[in-house]
Amino acid sequence: LVMDDTDKVRDLYSDAVAQGLAVLPPDVNASDYRFVPVDTRQIRYGLGGIKGTGEHALEAIVAARAKGGPFRDLFDFCRRVDKRQVNRRVVEALIRAGAFDAIDRRRAALFASVGIALGEAERAEASAAQVSLFGDAVQDAGLALVATREWTDAERLQHEKAALGFYLSGHPYAAFAAELAPLIRQRLADLQPRREPTLIAGIVTALRIQASKRGKMAFVTLDDGEGTAEITVYSEILDEARSLLREDQLLIVEAKVSARIGDDGQSQGLRIIADKVFDLAAIRQRHARGIVIACNGGADAARLFELLSPFRAGACPIVVEYRNRGLGGVIALPESWRVVPDNTLIAQLQEWLTPENVRVLY
Repeated sequence: LVMDDTDKVRDLYSDAVAQGLAVLPPDVNASDYRFVPVDTRQIRYGLGGIKGTGEHALEAIVAARAKGGPFRDLFDFCRRVDKRQVNRRVVEALIRAGAFDAIDRRRAALFASVGIALGEAERAEASAAQVSLFGDAVQDAGLALVATREWTDAERLQHEKAALGFYLSGHPYAAFAAELAPLIRQRLADLQPRREPTLIAGIVTALRIQASKRGKMAFVTLDDGEGTAEITVYSEILDEARSLLREDQLLIVEAKVSARIGDDGQSQGLRIIADKVFDLAAIRQRHARGIVIACNGGADAARLFELLSPFRAGACPIVVEYRNRGLGGVIALPESWRVVPDNTLIAQLQEWLTPENVRVLY
C-alpha cells in the first residue's frame, strides 16, 4: 500500500508539486485517511501518510470528528477519540507531522502535554461512568498546555521528517543558504560538469556505505531544498569525514563534477566525487573574514563581551553595527577581541540578538 511507503508518498508529493498542485498539510480537523482533492488545484495530505499511526487509529479519529465536529484543542481531541485505538505514540506522531497546527501551532508544548491530556481524558471517562449527583458533562476548559521552549526551525523539521519521511513545512538548508551564498555559487539542481573543483552544500538525506576494491566508499545524498545530488566519497576521504556523514547533517563538499558516460557513450547524469568534506564549523574556520553584530539601544555591552570572552584568541574580527534613536555607526572591536567563529558562539549571539542581527562574512 502506497500510504505505508514513505518513499513513495514523498515521490507522489514531489510529483504533485512539480505539476503545480498545492498539497495542504495534514490536519486532524480536515484530513481523511487518504489524500483527497480539495479542488482542482489543491490536495489535502492524508493522515495515513504519517508514520507510527495505523489505519484503525486514524479511522477512529475521523469517526470522532464526524460525530462531534472539529476538535477544539488537544484535550478535547484526547477526550473524544477511542483510546483503545489512539494511543500516546499516535498522538505524538500527529503533532510531529504538524497535524495539530490549525488548532495550535506550539508543537513543542503540545508534544510535552500528550501524557497529561491522555491522563485527563481517562479520568474524565472514569468520572462520566459514575453516577453524578449533578449530572454535568465533564469539562476540560481549565486545562492548559505544559509551558516549554518551542522547537527551533531545525528541530521542527527533524520531527517532521521522523513522522513523514521528508520535510514538508520547510527545508533545513534554508537556515544556512544566505550565509553560505558567497561560497556556494551553484545550487544542486543547477550543477554542471566543470574542470575545476566546486563547493556544493546540502543536508544529508540518505547514506550508504559499501566495500570496493579501493576499500570502503560512501554514497551520500545531499538535498538543498531545490534539488538533490549523490556524492561519492572514497575511502581516503571517508576515513576523515566519517563523523560528519549522518542524516540531517549539513555538509559542504569540495567536489569534482563530471558527466557520467554509459557504455553506449551517452550521458547518464553527473558523477560527483568528494575531494574534501566540511561541516559548518570547519567552513567558518577556513573562510570567515568577520562577524557583524547589529545592536540597538537595548543591547548590553557587558553581555556582548561575556559571550565573546570564551572564544577570544581567534583570527575573526568582530564588527558592531549600533543604532539608537535614529543615530548609529559601525565599530570594529580591537584585535584583542578577535574570536574563533565557533558554532556555539554564533548560536549564543543569535539567541541573544535574533539570527538576522548576527551575520558571518566570507
